[in-house]
Amino acid sequence: MKRPRILIADDHTMICDGFQKLLEPQYEVVGSVGDGRALLHAAIELKPDLVLLDVGMPLLNGLDAGRELKKLMPGIKLVFLTMNPDPDIAVEAFRIGASGYLLKTSQGDELLRAVRDALRGVRYTASQIAQAMEQNYIRDPRSLERPRHLSDRQRQVLQMLAEGRSPKEIADILQISLRTVRFHKYRIMEELGITTNSELVRYAIKHALISPS
Repeated sequence: MKRPRILIADDHTMICDGFQKLLEPQYEVVGSVGDGRALLHAAIELKPDLVLLDVGMPLLNGLDAGRELKKLMPGIKLVFLTMNPDPDIAVEAFRIGASGYLLKTSQGDELLRAVRDALRGVRYTASQIAQAMEQNYIRDPRSLERPRHLSDRQRQVLQMLAEGRSPKEIADILQISLRTVRFHKYRIMEELGITTNSELVRYAIKHALISPS
């Protein structure tokens, strides 16, 4: 019987290796990548059934990469892993079409269960995340409906700025003009009420656009 194909996306090589060893007895691990943009290219080429991805990755974070993947490959299953227990991030992951969401502190058998459930079409949420999501919803039922204030392009620019990339580097990566990058930065700071680069970094870490070093 053909084994389900899994692609791993995490910017820590040792974590990718650990996941691969855990999954390979039951699944075909078709590859691993270290950033969100590489994930998009690899998924299109390798056509996995499921992607196991980190929320905080360079160039394009896991949430934005997952959102793009679901547009390109609607049937693909996404299982997110993160060190950040913020339930708002989990809500956003499921909003874009996640099949699973768990913490990197979870046991190996929980990861296997999440993958198994996702492939069967059953959504899996780590218990501590599910409890936090429920508590948030009880406190504020509107929390599941909070709109995103930044466009996808603005989120990309914000992430790269927070990673320490210069406007020129961002322009080259996104293939847009330097003037456009500066305009996006201005609009981002205006929208978020941010005035310094350090505040940009703090915002990006809080909202899982980048991982804290």
